[in-house]
Amino acid sequence: MAATILLIVISAVFSQNFILVKFLGICPFLGVSKKVNSALSMGIAVTLVMVLATLVTWPLYTYIMVPLGIEYLEIIFFIFVIAALVQMLEKIIEKLSPALYRSMGIYLPLITTNCAILGVAELLLVADLAGVVPGLEAGIAMNLGFALLYALCAGIGFTLAMVLMGGVREKLEKLPVAKCMKGFPVTMVAASFMAMAFYVFSLL
Repeated sequence: MAATILLIVISAVFSQNFILVKFLGICPFLGVSKKVNSALSMGIAVTLVMVLATLVTWPLYTYIMVPLGIEYLEIIFFIFVIAALVQMLEKIIEKLSPALYRSMGIYLPLITTNCAILGVAELLLVADLAGVVPGLEAGIAMNLGFALLYALCAGIGFTLAMVLMGGVREKLEKLPVAKCMKGFPVTMVAASFMAMAFYVFSLL
């Protein structure tokens, strides 16, 4: 069991990182990573929505949609669930931290269409855990506990990528970067090197 949990953590955070390996959630990765604080806040928000969405969508799919034979409606149902969760989170952040709410701007409501969240919800709809975690032996049934653990670790991996990019971009702002490379070009170069670094974990 411990080995299985460790493989889930390593896979979700590093070797199958949703931003740097699967390339999902690129919009907030490039849009909200100018500062470490805003990157961290966005990462925490996305992680929270990932976990809550999994907590709702996995039982909804397994115990309601499959028995009723309406699995083909999963994306529509999942988007409604994610949208509702994001709306609640948006209102909470607006009340508790107006400054944070303003710093996130349009990217906060755009969490609704963040393909990383929908990707996690869709990815976990498998009978065998080996279908989600490369290198894991077949025969371990997917359950809600494993699904929530994977969603949490995927969110941590998302946050890690966001914070690392935020730190890199803050450093780049202080460096004498060539005029033709300032802004988006140098950001893409930095993201490419980060993606290559994370890809190494999938080779282990």
